[in-house]
Amino acid sequence: MAYSSVPDTGESERHVITVLVDNETGVLARIAGLFSGRGYNIDTLTVAEVDTDKHTSLITLAAIGTPMVIEQIKAQLGRLVPVREVVDFSMGIPHVEREMALIKVVGTGEKRVEALRLSDAFRARVLDTTHISFVFELTGASDKIDAFINLMRPLGLQEISRTGVTAIARGANTNEQE
Repeated sequence: MAYSSVPDTGESERHVITVLVDNETGVLARIAGLFSGRGYNIDTLTVAEVDTDKHTSLITLAAIGTPMVIEQIKAQLGRLVPVREVVDFSMGIPHVEREMALIKVVGTGEKRVEALRLSDAFRARVLDTTHISFVFELTGASDKIDAFINLMRPLGLQEISRTGVTAIARGANTNEQE
């Protein structure tokens, strides 16, 4: 949950925000510093260079906060010097968002069979298998991954590695707000 020293009585909600930045040393640290210095929390964070010619990277983050806190986050991000653009996909911009996870389950017998059956139902891919373990790859919405993880817990869930959410505008639109 995001915290702020500014009083806010609104309901907290999850927002997926992309930040187009100049690809230069220290940009990610400055953005993380902005969040930590104000008591905001980043739920997920992904970064990738998107244009080598223009030297730009796209940071995609998910944050939870009240509408007032989210607006503060976006305004403060927009004022950082290396930031070229801030887009909040949660403000009605048609988009696709996904996350990827690697999930290791250790077990034998019926638990092993059940883990494999559930992986099929969730369309998880088996990346590695031994006599006592599976490593599954699952791509989809964060709530789908959460559901799969919760079902794997009693079956021998051993380890989880998640990418964090990434998003892109649908159709011919770019990440720019219209």
